[in-house]
Amino acid sequence: MKTIRVITKESLLIAQREDLQRVMDLLTLDEQHARSLLIYYHWDIEKVLAVLVEKGKDRLFSEAGVTVVEHKSSSLSTSAVMCYICMDDIPANDITTMDCGHGFCNNCWTEHFIVKINEGQSRRIRCMAHKCNAICDEAVIRNLVSAKHPDLAERFERFLLESYIEDNKMVKWCPSVPHCGNAIRVEGDKFCEVECACGLQFCFSCSEEAHSPCSCLMWELWTKKCQDESKTVSWMAVNTMPCPKCDKPVEKNGGCNFVSCICGQAFCWLCGGATGPDHTWSSINGHSCGRYKDDNAKRVEHAKHDLHRYMHYYNRYKVHTDSFKLETMLKEIIQDKISISESKQPTLKDFSWVTNGLNRLFRCRRVLSYSYPFAYYMFGDILFKDEMSKEEREIKQHLFENQQQQLEANVEKLSEFIEEPFDEYLEGKIMEIRMQVIDLSVITDSLCKKMYECIENDLLGSPQFAIHNIAPYRSKGVERATELSGCWNTKADYADNHTPSDSGINRTGGRIELGRPFPGTPNLDEIGCSRKRARKQALGDDLFDLNLPAEVIDKS
Repeated sequence: MKTIRVITKESLLIAQREDLQRVMDLLTLDEQHARSLLIYYHWDIEKVLAVLVEKGKDRLFSEAGVTVVEHKSSSLSTSAVMCYICMDDIPANDITTMDCGHGFCNNCWTEHFIVKINEGQSRRIRCMAHKCNAICDEAVIRNLVSAKHPDLAERFERFLLESYIEDNKMVKWCPSVPHCGNAIRVEGDKFCEVECACGLQFCFSCSEEAHSPCSCLMWELWTKKCQDESKTVSWMAVNTMPCPKCDKPVEKNGGCNFVSCICGQAFCWLCGGATGPDHTWSSINGHSCGRYKDDNAKRVEHAKHDLHRYMHYYNRYKVHTDSFKLETMLKEIIQDKISISESKQPTLKDFSWVTNGLNRLFRCRRVLSYSYPFAYYMFGDILFKDEMSKEEREIKQHLFENQQQQLEANVEKLSEFIEEPFDEYLEGKIMEIRMQVIDLSVITDSLCKKMYECIENDLLGSPQFAIHNIAPYRSKGVERATELSGCWNTKADYADNHTPSDSGINRTGGRIELGRPFPGTPNLDEIGCSRKRARKQALGDDLFDLNLPAEVIDKS
């Protein structure tokens, strides 16, 4: 069962602490060692368990650079000790020894830590000793750096905290612009579409806009193709030619039509054909492209066919995208119609069928618009040229297009009935429209499900299509992420669980200001139950919830 959570700046520490505590309890580690282990395995606890079972605890720790010392020697020496970094004799009390057993002077350690933090490598700072893989103690880093550069110590804390998101494949920042400050955590399949608490809907796998039933690769290729009308691309089309070997654009910087790519391939500028290295100013040995050839004509016809095919799918994609944008403007209009109808028809109190129909229209319209880029790549020669025979391609395309056309016809009918001026009609006419909207809502939902079943089982079900995963269809719409729950009851509980040696909070400074996404990490006064964001409960917000299920329809 997939669970989607919103991680706010208040709940980030709680979310990180949950995973840390699991590993600390499982392997009997302190917090800094658990964090080093999880950062190395990208916060994938299942991976940690798999390595533990397969290779054992010693290999698990050594590969991650975690050195666990049962008890450190407390013997003190008053004699001077040579630091093998700066080669100076240093008083023993100014020498710091890490868990791996390597000791150097505090100044050398501090400079080492400062360089690593400035380079953005502070999540896993390794020991300075030659070929030592051990990760340095967080508490030592914190204490030495804060004494000289408090601001860098705060940055170090920030990096440790943000690693839960930056290094975690199941947690991603919300891609909203300007950034809302939230992250999304998915527990289960990462191929899904989610809605952040800020209202933005996006594909969790690629962080682009929600684009199902297109796979992430299809959507990436489609957006790039749609943007290829820019001036830069137009200039490249006129002034460059693709290398026949590596396909990179090559610009001619001389008069000779014999051109060489940086990959070493020689080719003719006139026709783009690969050639040998021997040539003169007037000819290229063994190559002639001045004569007319049928393959050139075929190439032109093929280019025209590709352009015509692209325009077919793009125009339909654009039409449904524009319709979706226009239909979203119906929200306020529908609300006004409902208010007028309720005042005119006192016996009709429930108009949920209108809002449910509108939500279904939004959902199906989006599915339709993205189904055209999917069909462009599914039945074209770009991605699946060698995966299907011509006959198999035609059969599958005919099956898909039949379902697509059925959905399209019923979506247009639903749109027509939703836009009816029912506020001007009598009760009998309103009831007729009501039944039509309810029936079409159920029909379009069923057709969407069938189309997705066709895509997942008949089109992309073969093993060779495994890289093209799509987010499953949900009748309720894109799933909303719920805010992460969990709390520490008191400040004392927090302090008990976070000693100065392993805490993620800088106790000598103020609040830790995070980087781009989070304005700040909670201080002790902010720790507690993760607060729910206030949501509007006005009539309009409830009426036009895009995630209302089609099943919630009054059929009385």
